[in-house]
Amino acid sequence: MQYFKGKSVYKGVTMGPVLVYKKHGEQVKRKSVEDPEAEIVRLRKALDTSKLQLQALYEKAVTEVGEASAAIFDVHKMMLEDEDYLEAAINMIRTESVNAEYAVTMTGNNFSQMFSAMADDYMKARAADVLDVSLRLARNLCGDKEQGMQIQQPSVIVADDLSPSETVQMDKEKILAFVTVHGSTNSHTAILARMMNIPALVGTDLDISALSDGMIAVVDGFEGAMILEPDDATCENVRRRIREEEEKVALLQELKGKDTVTADGRKINVYANIGNVGDIGYVLENDAEGIGLFRSEFLYLGREDAPSEEEQFEAYKQAARMMAGKKVIIRTLDIGADKQVDYLGLSQEENPALGFRAIRICLKQPDIFKTQLRALLRAAFYGNISIMYPMVISTGEVQRIRAVVEDVVQELEEQGIQYRVPEQGIMIETPAAALISDRLAPMVDFFSIGTNDLTQYTLAIDRQNAKLDDFYNPHHEAIMRMIQMVVENGHKHGKWVGICGELGADTELTQQFVRMGVDELSVAPSMVLKIRKIIREM
Repeated sequence: MQYFKGKSVYKGVTMGPVLVYKKHGEQVKRKSVEDPEAEIVRLRKALDTSKLQLQALYEKAVTEVGEASAAIFDVHKMMLEDEDYLEAAINMIRTESVNAEYAVTMTGNNFSQMFSAMADDYMKARAADVLDVSLRLARNLCGDKEQGMQIQQPSVIVADDLSPSETVQMDKEKILAFVTVHGSTNSHTAILARMMNIPALVGTDLDISALSDGMIAVVDGFEGAMILEPDDATCENVRRRIREEEEKVALLQELKGKDTVTADGRKINVYANIGNVGDIGYVLENDAEGIGLFRSEFLYLGREDAPSEEEQFEAYKQAARMMAGKKVIIRTLDIGADKQVDYLGLSQEENPALGFRAIRICLKQPDIFKTQLRALLRAAFYGNISIMYPMVISTGEVQRIRAVVEDVVQELEEQGIQYRVPEQGIMIETPAAALISDRLAPMVDFFSIGTNDLTQYTLAIDRQNAKLDDFYNPHHEAIMRMIQMVVENGHKHGKWVGICGELGADTELTQQFVRMGVDELSVAPSMVLKIRKIIREM
């Protein structure tokens, strides 16, 4: 019996035979060519073929795993149309007189390394997407046919890493779990596992060459572990846990369409946190009552200039329409100097968590802020949108925000553009904001407590520092007291108070939060029904 640790991306447990996925294809070789322009023609034909393939994969993914998961293939098509990517490949063909296969492979490797070097985890995960796109192009240039993985029986899929194209072509009915040596919690494999509600581990410390198909493996997403060739006692224990999990899932599905109301009639809103419009499929699938945190910064990352007003307007409007009248709370740009967004002119800082970030950037760069606010107010005309401002620490900041909003309203009025001034709230993420929440409450429509930052600022502990794990206590009495204070001050002024940080999904605290008077909990989509169950049984 062998034991391997990995990073869990979905909590569940399963057991079954291993199926090792080995990538096919030979190494692309560099060849000198006499007619570079002919290679460029070949490249453009391969581009057209690749786009048709991606469209077919998108349509297949929509029917099998939903529109949210399928959206990754739209991203891949956008990568194929990226001018920087194409220019780099074409330039290599012309200047070095090399074959197109080699040029796209080298360009893909270079772009992948660029994404891997980014500080943001979401952007790091896009490195695998760039490689997937480049591999597709190279394969089409070579005339190779795409080979899907043949799964004969329900299996635990083990791989070095898996691309979106590889995962979507697998028979979903026969996948018990994913285990990869590389990858991240934001990879397509991780997203697919969460959507399918199956256990998955990434970053697993194992040697794939030592595995063979048919070996029995236990994948424990609760413990972040894979057990190879388990003994009889372990097998029996896992079978019992699988039965228990299946019973829990069946019971949770019965809660879809039901209100989140305590036994004595108190309504609590259970919303979902998302990163982009593509995640709304998860929100609807898990029956969330709204979106409590739409992280708008993903519209700004991984590009050379800020998203236009129209681009943002379309994204926010689409979110509002897809939620069909349910609340969509969109957080304004929350980005810091630790993220590589060159067009904002951010300099490197010793401690970006305490530096130039979030609302501070927006107030110092009002053009960026106004563009986003114009898009938000215009989109609010089409649905139930609310705006939330991050990292506010003073009444003066709220006054400055209100002044910018008034300027935007006046501009839209003068231009005759349809808009609506929506509900506006602030995030309580610092001890300063918590302590003056009695003064902030009359100035806003709601509070949303960001417990991740509130915890690290209150405890003076960097939550990313693994050396401090023994000291980091999100259940600390000081945190609980601050949450209670914010709830009471909000309610005194007739304002609702929610929690959108990680603690909102902490089932050990759900009952305590409800008793404190918290009105809303915004959690990962997969946690919505679990939280609803706890509240309905109170």
